Amino acid sequence: MSIHPVMQRLADKLNRTDLPPFVAGDTVRVQVKIKEGEKERLQAFEGIVIARKNGAQGSFTVRKMSFGHGVERIFPFNSTVVDKVEKIRSSKVRRGRLFYLRGLRGKAARLKEVERA
Repeated sequence: MSIHPVMQRLADKLNRTDLPPFVAGDTVRVQVKIKEGEKERLQAFEGIVIARKNGAQGSFTVRKMSFGHGVERIFPFNSTVVDKVEKIRSSKVRRGRLFYLRGLRGKAARLKEVERA
């Protein structure tokens, strides 16, 4: 099933192009817009990308450890809440989804860093 050409052009126009290329295993810093009353500020959420869902409404899941607890957040690619995504480092992984990291703690949860362009 293919998408109508007009709808495809509209989808291409609405999709973000400012996000860097990243995959599961990369450490990213996502700048999230937080609205508090009248004011709006940016808050950084830095962690490992454990999953990516591509498609019309794609998203990515970022996991970090906060005060000894694992925190995961799912960000849609085209969300207006996401201001900027910075790729901090890349790690060597052999899977597309890293859900096994949920069961690991401390040094066991480390990923081997690799130079990736």
